[in-house]
This record gives sequence, structure tokens and C-alpha cells, in this order.
Amino acid sequence: MTIHIAEGDIAARTRAIVADLRFLEGPLLPILHEVQQEFGYVPQEAMPVIAEELNLSRAEVHGVVTFYHDYRDHPAGRHVLKLCRAEACQSMGGDALAERVKTLLGIDFHQTTLDGGVTLEPVYCLGLCACAPAVMLDGEVYGRVDDQTAAEIVAEARR
Repeated sequence: MTIHIAEGDIAARTRAIVADLRFLEGPLLPILHEVQQEFGYVPQEAMPVIAEELNLSRAEVHGVVTFYHDYRDHPAGRHVLKLCRAEACQSMGGDALAERVKTLLGIDFHQTTLDGGVTLEPVYCLGLCACAPAVMLDGEVYGRVDDQTAAEIVAEARR
């Protein structure tokens, strides 16, 4: 299911977010987080509004959105599954885990299942290095993930 939001609504809602957060020191990142929280991603239509309101170039805003992996330029699935790709997780079987999860979901990184249920994203450290490999499903972190646990997590995400 795709939700369409009128461009004017995106602009108005984005202006309201900027108005609430513009007086923070370094407001761009908190504003982008709030915009993504509001829409599920950072719409292209929001970037020029943010740039104008903060007196930044569109290129600066676009550069920040594309530099940081947490920001999306398109809607995610109902659930977001993040796999740690950092060295500690890779050394503990993270590459094999990633291939297993991709096979179970039938998608690659940065893709969403056809039913819109799960988006798979790589991240570069979840802070659970001692419990590698680690994954995060909708903000909940799992450590020491093996094939069985991966299958259970994917099954939970597919519900």
C-alpha cells in the first residue's frame, strides 16, 4: 500500500516541524529526524522547504540526507530490519547471516518485500559488538543471532 500525501501538505507539515525545532543548536539533524518520523521518510518536497527555512542550500540538505544511512528518501515497509555490517559482526558470521536473511525475505539491502511488510537495511554498528552478530527489528536489538534466531525474527517481521 502506498500512501500519497499532497505536496502542499508536506510543505505545511515540514514548516511546522522546522518552526518547532529551528532554535536548537545545529537544528538540521533533529529536523530531518522529525520529518522522517512524521512521513516515514524524508520526502523530496520537504528538502527545499527545510533549506529555505534554515537559509541553507538545497544541496546541503540533500547532502546530509544522502550521507547518513538512517534517512530514507522513500517509504519503508511496516517493519524495518537492520543488520549490523561492522567488523565485529562480520567476524562472527554476519556475512552468512545477511545472506540467510536476504534469502528468507527474498530481497536485498535497501529493498522492501513486495507486500510492503519488511524493509532490509544495513547499519554499521548497533553497539552490541560483544554479542555479535546483531540485528535490530523496529528498534529492538538482538544479539548473538544464529540461523534459527534469524528465522524467528524474520517470521515475526512478516506477521
